[in-house]
Amino acid sequence: MRDMNLNKYRDIGFKLTPQRLAILDYLEGNKKHPSAEDVYRAVLKKVPTISFATVYTTLTALKQKGRLLELTSDPAKKRYDPDTRNHGHLFCVSCKRIVDIHVEHEFVLPKSVKQNFAITGSHVEFHGHCPACKKNISKKTKEAAHVRRS
Repeated sequence: MRDMNLNKYRDIGFKLTPQRLAILDYLEGNKKHPSAEDVYRAVLKKVPTISFATVYTTLTALKQKGRLLELTSDPAKKRYDPDTRNHGHLFCVSCKRIVDIHVEHEFVLPKSVKQNFAITGSHVEFHGHCPACKKNISKKTKEAAHVRRS
């Protein structure tokens, strides 16, 4: 297990069992934006007795306590981000890769749009194709064009 700071998890309100510690260890510094299934498969290698329910309830509790962001860019699979700082994401619509964007951004909403809301946060997502997928799409387009000319 990595050397993680357990003090930042003491106020979550649940026992730090070996299963939960393994989940926290996996998430610590994780930049892959894993799904619950990804977390389960990774932690199962270290803790063969862990259940998917334990993983899911732990992720839900971490989300409710503000220690984990739930990303819903892919309607088929929720993904999780342990980096709770205010940041956006680049989302590849082909391979589903997610990349963090850590740049300051400020949106000024007109009063008519804001409707007297007290804005507490925002999340920006950009959807497109990552460099690898863009290259594959370009290659397939060129191959298709070559086939049509033949």
